[in-house]
Amino acid sequence: MSKYATVYGLDSAEPRRRRKSRFLAQIVHDKKAVFGLVVLSVFLISAVFAPWLAPSDPNAMSFEMLRPPSWQFPLGTDDLGRDLLSRVIHGTRISLFVGVSTVLIALFFGVALGLAAGYFGGWIDYVIMRYIDLQWAFPNFIIAVYLVAVFGAGLLNVIVAISLAFLDDFARIARGMVLSIKEEQYVAAARVSGASNFRILWRHVLPNATAPIIVQATVSVSYAILGEASLSFLGLGVEADTPTWGLILADGRSFISRAWWLGLFPGIAIMLTVLSINFLGDGIRDYLDVREVKDI
Repeated sequence: MSKYATVYGLDSAEPRRRRKSRFLAQIVHDKKAVFGLVVLSVFLISAVFAPWLAPSDPNAMSFEMLRPPSWQFPLGTDDLGRDLLSRVIHGTRISLFVGVSTVLIALFFGVALGLAAGYFGGWIDYVIMRYIDLQWAFPNFIIAVYLVAVFGAGLLNVIVAISLAFLDDFARIARGMVLSIKEEQYVAAARVSGASNFRILWRHVLPNATAPIIVQATVSVSYAILGEASLSFLGLGVEADTPTWGLILADGRSFISRAWWLGLFPGIAIMLTVLSINFLGDGIRDYLDVREVKDI
């Protein structure tokens, strides 16, 4: 069986269990993907069990200000005496939540717009793509900064701003895939048999366009995490009492010259998370890439 048929849903005879085993074998053989999966799993566990893993309240202040890493404070304390390890662990929750939720929102609306533009064409395609072209002309981060500046800071506003900034990427990918898929014979056969447009899009077009969309979603999660950290660092992110990695960096920038740990550890957390997501995304892309046929 060709890998094209397997990826795009044309090989219905292949058991789902076999496809899962091939995917796991692909990931296991990719050392970078294994590294990304392990590191990302650690961060996910930290996010889920943050209240039990953190040694103290992330916002609890003390007189132990700017203490370097020690047995009592493994990552040191900040200028208000707050335990940095607890803040980094709780910051994992916000950063991962923002990264995943923004991508899910952008994926849903972006793919819906791309499907409508590519499948129906005409004035629908013209209106949607002119908006997408307008948004495409500005960098994603600039759009996010503008939206947060207009609507104000806060977790919900940050999620909405980053989601809207990433919407055009998914719309373009979905539209490009639909333009080629809708000309296939099985789509024409479904149309002749009397299937509705919604059924054709849901059952025939969308399943065969998922590969590049999944890869884009994986990459976008890392960009969303960086976007949240950047907005929080600039003071345009979440509230001041919400520990996030970007906000921890922003709080410690005035003391970075004499308290190196304030910038090092949240920076390492951001770097490892983004790297692990990118490595795992590369592994998924290699598995879904129909141009590369690998026998696992």
